Amino acid sequence: MQQNFMKTRPVLPLVLSMSLPMVLSMLVSSLYNIVDSYYVARISEDAMTALSLVYPLQNLINAVTIGFSVGANAVISYYLGAQNSQKVTAAASQSILWNALHGLVLMLVCIPVMPFFLAMFTADQAVIDLGVRYARIAFAFSVVIAASMSLEKIFQATGKMLMTMVCMMSGCLTNILLDPVLIFGWGPFPAMGIEGAAIATGVGQVLSLVIYLVLYAARKIPVRLRFDRESIDWAITRKMYAVGVPATLNMALPSLLISCLNIILAAYSEVYVLVLGVYYKLQTFLYLPASGIVQGMRPIIGYNYGAREEGRVRRIFLTGLSLSVGIMAVGTVLCWAIPGQLIGLFSTSTQTVAVGSTALRIISIGFIISAVSVISCGALEGLGMGGPSLLISLLRYVLCILPAAFGFSLVWGPVGVWHAFWFTEVIAAAVSWQICRRKVFTRPKPDAAAA
Repeated sequence: MQQNFMKTRPVLPLVLSMSLPMVLSMLVSSLYNIVDSYYVARISEDAMTALSLVYPLQNLINAVTIGFSVGANAVISYYLGAQNSQKVTAAASQSILWNALHGLVLMLVCIPVMPFFLAMFTADQAVIDLGVRYARIAFAFSVVIAASMSLEKIFQATGKMLMTMVCMMSGCLTNILLDPVLIFGWGPFPAMGIEGAAIATGVGQVLSLVIYLVLYAARKIPVRLRFDRESIDWAITRKMYAVGVPATLNMALPSLLISCLNIILAAYSEVYVLVLGVYYKLQTFLYLPASGIVQGMRPIIGYNYGAREEGRVRRIFLTGLSLSVGIMAVGTVLCWAIPGQLIGLFSTSTQTVAVGSTALRIISIGFIISAVSVISCGALEGLGMGGPSLLISLLRYVLCILPAAFGFSLVWGPVGVWHAFWFTEVIAAAVSWQICRRKVFTRPKPDAAAA
């Protein structure tokens, strides 16, 4: 195996070398999200509202495909550390097969239900029509997304972070460049409006997948794929789902959260629904780079866990936490210094900017402390401990924030929903730290028989 550097290189340089390409990729991905929303907002405020309402189901597709890939990443990393190439091959091959099936099922389910889903949150037929038109095209690429995500996690498990960065950034930059061309009809292209935004996203995703396949064909990673009966190992499949299902729920829970918060906020005004959607676009600039730290940290933790390097696992966790705190601190400063300018990227309405500025200042109170729960979830997934990771996410997205948002809104109105965010992060951080003290710092060594 060629990944021995994961247990021999000093921890800080190792985490940085694995994480920085992912952080850069996530920043570009964040930029894509912002630019995409910016151009959609230029179509109309209805189009931006439609995009905000489609987001929960779009996030659900990403959650399932990425979440299962996270489970595969943890299993592949573990077997790489245990030097078991046969099981590495089986895990990588099955991850692509099952995830492609996930993407197909999601596409066949989500496209037909979209009109009914949107009607739950708005009676404005123009908004519903825009949302359906966008979703039909964007969701048609679900199988492409699934296959690309599986290959991304396979490359990451082998330590090929620069290659992953190239693939991710190529897709995102293509999307950014195509957005104005297809939305507004530059050059020989017709103006396609919101459909153009969906097509630009899909083309970027296809390009990423093509580059992954070219790199794999050029033997840029040591893992080989086999799609035959001998590659099916149900024990490995169960292990991938044991981590992948909680990871999927971790990522899908924001969809449930946003849908529930939209119901609370819609009772006051659609302006608050729009602001919530804008916030989730803006916060990708923080949480996606933090996710880059997690993605760089996760395979290292899994590899060292499989190699029984207990001390390094703990040092990797603390290093990732420190880096994430730094990212969140930058975000907090920006949200307090220029909230109006940030909201103004998506709306020219004075009311929307005022409401959004208040929301950013209040929500950002919890950014720094949220680093504890974000890194804890990633570390636990890397160790194959999906259950405790899911518990933390349930606190952040359901068990704490929803009752708090509803209760606080009864006292302070819609502003109470913003306060529920930082309140929840404090509770989740306290619980996360206690879990990690037991699971990461004082846990039993892996079972040798599992290798």
